[in-house]
Amino acid sequence: MTGELITGRPIAAVERAVAVLTVLAETPSDLGTNEIARRTGINASTISRLLATLAHDGLVHQVSSSGRYRLGLRLIQFGNAALARIDLREIARPHLTALMEATGETATLSVAAGDTTMTVDFAQSPSSVRSVAEIGRPSAPHATATGKVFLAHAGTVADGPLHAYTAHTITDRTALEREIAEVRAQRWAQACGEREGDLHGVAVPILDSRGRLVAVLGVQGPAGRFDSAAMSSAVDRLQERAATLSAVVN
Repeated sequence: MTGELITGRPIAAVERAVAVLTVLAETPSDLGTNEIARRTGINASTISRLLATLAHDGLVHQVSSSGRYRLGLRLIQFGNAALARIDLREIARPHLTALMEATGETATLSVAAGDTTMTVDFAQSPSSVRSVAEIGRPSAPHATATGKVFLAHAGTVADGPLHAYTAHTITDRTALEREIAEVRAQRWAQACGEREGDLHGVAVPILDSRGRLVAVLGVQGPAGRFDSAAMSSAVDRLQERAATLSAVVN
């Protein structure tokens, strides 16, 4: 039955196979049968049978030149399948809540959507005066912290004039390119009254192991309260949370 909690006694043979895979995963060099037996505490004849079975299914690989073993490439397939089923919003939710509680401002999670980013989750500030986030709302790439992170790591500025949302919006392409280069180097962005005059925001990228943008983590709040000092403090907290999330998605 779907959703049923599975209980019962573990199967010894499966536990031994997991022990073999764990030893191979924790050891940078290839291992022989006797060394695996020593490290797992399982007798060598049993290890030999386990390795033969695991190798048959591609979970371990025997190096022909040495006869030693290493993890098999099929485990990559399993790992990728598991990652594909992870809901980033579910993983990020505790971090959004922690950021909101630490800063007192609204924390957001955004992902790339065409030539911009879109908010997919947020933790709302408890203050009566606050920035209100909206799931599904696209960013303005040149006028928001989240959008600038997107431009720095995944996107390009659309052709045509840059729309001036406020007097503080960057509308000069050369100036925007300089800022985007700075964002890329420092791995965080800010926007001060650039899309909405009374709104400040900071954002950082969540990157995978190849440096590709997975999502954008941001904090935004009213300009009168979320000032330079508050934004600087929020950046430090954002980068800590983003590093943790990057490790999970890799």
